[in-house]
Amino acid sequence: DPSDLELEMLAQTWSEHCVHKTFRALIEYTGPPPGALAPIETITIDSILDSHIKAATDTVDRDWVRSAFVDNAGIVALDDEFDLAFKVETHNHPSALEPFGGANTGVGGVVRDVIGVSARPIANTNILCFGPQDLDSGDLPAGVLHPSRIEAGVVAGIEDYGNKMGIPTVNGAVLYDPGFTANPLVFCGSLGVLPTGSHPTTPERGDVIVVLGGRTGRDGLRGATFSSMETDHETGELSGGAVQIGHPINEKQVLDVVIVARDESLYNAITDCGAGGLSSAVGEMAEELGAEVDLETVPLKYPGLAPWEIWLSEAQERMVMAVPAGNLGRLESICSEYGAAMTAIGVFTGDGVLRVRHEGSVVGEIDCKFLHDGLPRMSLTARWSPPGKSADFRDYRAVPDQHDLTDATLVLLATPNIRSKEAIVRRFDHEVQGGTIVKPFVGVNATGPSDGAVVVPIETRSQESRAGAALGIGVNPAYGAIDPYLMAWAAVDEAIRNVVCIGADPDRISILDNFSWGNPRLPERLGSLVRCTQGCHDAAVAYGTPFVSGKDSLNNEYTGLDGRKHTIPGTLVISALGIVPSFDQTVSSDLKSPGNLLVVLGETKAELGGSAYLANMMWDGLVAPAPVLDAVAGYRSFHSAIRDGLVRSCHDASEGGLAVAACEMAIGGGLGVDLRLGEAVHQVRRNDELAFSESSGRILVEVQESDLGRFLETIGDYPNAVVGTVRDDDMVTITGLGNAPIINTNLAAVEHAWRGHVEDQS
Repeated sequence: DPSDLELEMLAQTWSEHCVHKTFRALIEYTGPPPGALAPIETITIDSILDSHIKAATDTVDRDWVRSAFVDNAGIVALDDEFDLAFKVETHNHPSALEPFGGANTGVGGVVRDVIGVSARPIANTNILCFGPQDLDSGDLPAGVLHPSRIEAGVVAGIEDYGNKMGIPTVNGAVLYDPGFTANPLVFCGSLGVLPTGSHPTTPERGDVIVVLGGRTGRDGLRGATFSSMETDHETGELSGGAVQIGHPINEKQVLDVVIVARDESLYNAITDCGAGGLSSAVGEMAEELGAEVDLETVPLKYPGLAPWEIWLSEAQERMVMAVPAGNLGRLESICSEYGAAMTAIGVFTGDGVLRVRHEGSVVGEIDCKFLHDGLPRMSLTARWSPPGKSADFRDYRAVPDQHDLTDATLVLLATPNIRSKEAIVRRFDHEVQGGTIVKPFVGVNATGPSDGAVVVPIETRSQESRAGAALGIGVNPAYGAIDPYLMAWAAVDEAIRNVVCIGADPDRISILDNFSWGNPRLPERLGSLVRCTQGCHDAAVAYGTPFVSGKDSLNNEYTGLDGRKHTIPGTLVISALGIVPSFDQTVSSDLKSPGNLLVVLGETKAELGGSAYLANMMWDGLVAPAPVLDAVAGYRSFHSAIRDGLVRSCHDASEGGLAVAACEMAIGGGLGVDLRLGEAVHQVRRNDELAFSESSGRILVEVQESDLGRFLETIGDYPNAVVGTVRDDDMVTITGLGNAPIINTNLAAVEHAWRGHVEDQS
């Protein structure tokens, strides 16, 4: 008969959160082929992780990928001497329950993932999804915190951890949708740097199991299983202890120890105590060798913990190392110097069995092969079909085309998903460590939104290499209501376009996937997830961008007192990590000089489905942005123009389309614009489509008139059109089809709206 510790360990190891059993399942999928809407067919998919995500990385086969999907974080080359480690995690359920603690330990956990591959964290990111901040309290499901309370706690938790550890928070996004009311999404990312070849991964027989950092308490118990299940109105009372308690100063001390120990080659393997605590950390490290652990040696916060609680606790700021016995003395002296605790709790045995003792008795004994390979594989059913006409269907094309879109533009700029997030972002230190080259806000007054961030690690500044790391994000769950396949393409394209716009080489970009979805046991939910992973595969292969890491968070559903299920919109976040060949050749989005020309790259189509302009509603007969199959060739030529110094500023056109992109560039530069959108390359018949379509692959570029010829020659076949000029006053004027005026306002009104004050507009 299994002991309670053995049962808890199996529950943790085999949880959705830890083993990703849905992504590894055998799935019978009924739906149209990838990228098509017919015919409907039934196929068997052998693991969407292997067949769609990892398969893309294998097909792309980039030699600068050091490690993908085999460790705590993906690792890619920065230059000949240093590598970059990147990971993005979710902490959704804990943040719904206790916003500060959930987000706080979400940051701490992903930072430990980076430390767990022997890297020093140099930048953090976050993507936050909340319910409407002005939601009437009477509309809240029972037991759910108000979205404004959740946002306040989450932002404070992120601020607390990153700022105290001295890690700049440089990039991210904030989205609002009613579907996130009961289930907020908190994606936490971290980027680290390490010398090439400095991360050992293989424990040896006889190595001592060493725990560094914080003491063990009851906080975070069953966090892995809690994060793998649906929630309801009683979850807050029953699972309060599942939210961990963070201590960023302790983690900074542990980080300092790890970096010194790495440079002195004191350990043979390292991992963090995250979900599942010691059970997961030691269990994974002992997979090939086996181990013996004495729980009496584990430092506790207080007495009275049962053996399984010590083993499963997710108390924070702990790392586990495999250390040769001869190195223990030196490691202990380093820990003493930095004020970090270390304890030897066991040894790697080599017999393939994991034994856990407490007070002289064996309280757990599991064969490692069974622990890691014994989980019965799931067989699941999935279905996806194109959505039909919604009950509140309205066709915008039945309304006459508007000839004055000024008010519509100002309203759009003030919408929660587009307007300035400065009140949130300024709480995060993005300057610490002194390596942030392209910052979250750019321009004459540092108020314009940046497409991404560029960071240069301290370690590389004395080297001949001038390479930097560019970070960008692609996300728009509204597209998924129309077609998750197209949502995936659009997210990949937006993330890549973000980093290309700030100077990244399109042939040196890697990406991470993060899926937050509902209950995968429901065929329609799983069908949309499968459809999305198909899009991830096809887009990654088309762009030549390998996935190097990822994470899924499933069962984001909440059952209220009335029995109604509240599920999130299926949400895919794509994070891009690009290499900027030389940090002095970066570009920002703020307009630079009056008289410069404005060029639109890419083609605008009638793609308003899921757009900000149509308030994220699904409109029958429309599609989300379609794939741009030749985009990577265009991005290569555009990168050449940046390297040749021909681009003064640029901005990707995404949420809100070209009209919003032009306004944001004007805000950053403090200059007006005169834009003739009717002269852009387009396939539209309406002015609102021309102004607000969110077609992929488009960039608005500022070029000096004297450089225009060279710029157009360098761009080559990338669809392009000269569409305007930078003004020497504060007017924002845009013409549409037939060169008729459609937007006429000034910079003060634009910036006022972008700061959320649309009610003052006429």
